[in-house]
Amino acid sequence: MRIRFSPLAVFVFSLQLVAQTPATSSNLADTVKQQLPALTETYKYLHRSPELSRHEEQTSVFLAGELRKLGYKVTEHVGKYEDGAAAFGVVAILENGAGPRVLIRTDMDALPVEEKTGVDYASTVKTKDPQGQEVSVMHACGHDLHMTVLLGTARELAARKSQWHGTVVLIGQPAEEVVQGAVAMLADHLYERFGRPDYILSEHDTSDVTAGSIAVKGGPLMASATTLNVTMRGIGGHGSRPEAGKDPIVLAAEFVLVAQTIVSRQIDPQQPAVLTIGTIHGGTKNNIIPDEVTMGLTLRTYSTAVRDKIVEDVRRTAKGLAEAYGIPADRMPTVSLTEGTPATYNDPGLAERVRGAAVKALGTTRVEEAKAVMGSEDVGAFTLEGKIPGVMFWLGAADKTKFEESKKSGVPLPSFHSALFAPVYSEAIPAGVTAMTAMAMDLLH
Repeated sequence: MRIRFSPLAVFVFSLQLVAQTPATSSNLADTVKQQLPALTETYKYLHRSPELSRHEEQTSVFLAGELRKLGYKVTEHVGKYEDGAAAFGVVAILENGAGPRVLIRTDMDALPVEEKTGVDYASTVKTKDPQGQEVSVMHACGHDLHMTVLLGTARELAARKSQWHGTVVLIGQPAEEVVQGAVAMLADHLYERFGRPDYILSEHDTSDVTAGSIAVKGGPLMASATTLNVTMRGIGGHGSRPEAGKDPIVLAAEFVLVAQTIVSRQIDPQQPAVLTIGTIHGGTKNNIIPDEVTMGLTLRTYSTAVRDKIVEDVRRTAKGLAEAYGIPADRMPTVSLTEGTPATYNDPGLAERVRGAAVKALGTTRVEEAKAVMGSEDVGAFTLEGKIPGVMFWLGAADKTKFEESKKSGVPLPSFHSALFAPVYSEAIPAGVTAMTAMAMDLLH
């Protein structure tokens, strides 16, 4: 898939950046406000031009180009996937004397979703998915908003070099939606090539916070994600003679039911966990007993120990049911792990520090206490399992009036991954840029 970015749009954005370069003594909220017209055009432009995971070619070119114009030293094509394919990761560095090294990360990829927001900048992009099927593409998770905030923050930091010391490392990460991008960049020796950071900052938009505000907390923010594939094997045969074989469909049905008790009856209720069976496939005809049935599961936890225990419980449950059903030893079930990403854990001390910086920049009423969710992100991989302190904050994206109506009615607002997800960018962008800049400058003080 190739998407061409309009030279005029890029020129206008660059011209506005030059024309609006702020004095470093200016108030942060004021200079961010001056950026808003240009950043709005950037946001709409990126929203109209989404690219699927691992195909962020033109998006990465645009991001890299804008960062170069701001004086950052930029490297493209950073990242290598497990299958050997090159990734479209972007690394931009701004050095400013001795001091801490702060990494700020944005994701770049979009989703195979047909947009139904009705906004005048809606995506109409269509492309082929990895299976060769034509799909619509949409920034239904707000990565366009994240990139816009990164560019706004990059400009503020470049203009305010007299107010901080150290090194800023900006990351444009591909393939977040398939939880492959962070690992791919690390596998390409990210820290060996560009330096290991002292702190990591990121944000994610949400409909659970009103636009213009952010939310921060220490501890778990998002769960780990582990994908499991369970294959139940039997002995196929004619549907009229089930006694002559071993029906894996019946066995799989029992597994689906018993698996629901793993979290509810085998895990400490004080430890959040979700185990969902999302796919089940078996059989070719209604009068044929198949040889096997496959099931796709997703597991979410905040704790590595709980995750490992549930994986082992899944293995034991599958094997125990097969043995009870009389499945031969050479036809025992298999449980394999494919995709996975660690939990997003906010360093408590760092979270309190950046909260203080955000309160000074935005005001107390616009900095809320974040709520943890069981959704997942791969930004946690950059912390090397907590060895590097990191914080992700929620960036409010919800319309205030609709948010209040939702609380009264109990009907949730469209959230990320929804075809109706439409952040209130006019308030979310300045809040995100202000908060992220303030946090980074506090760490670089």
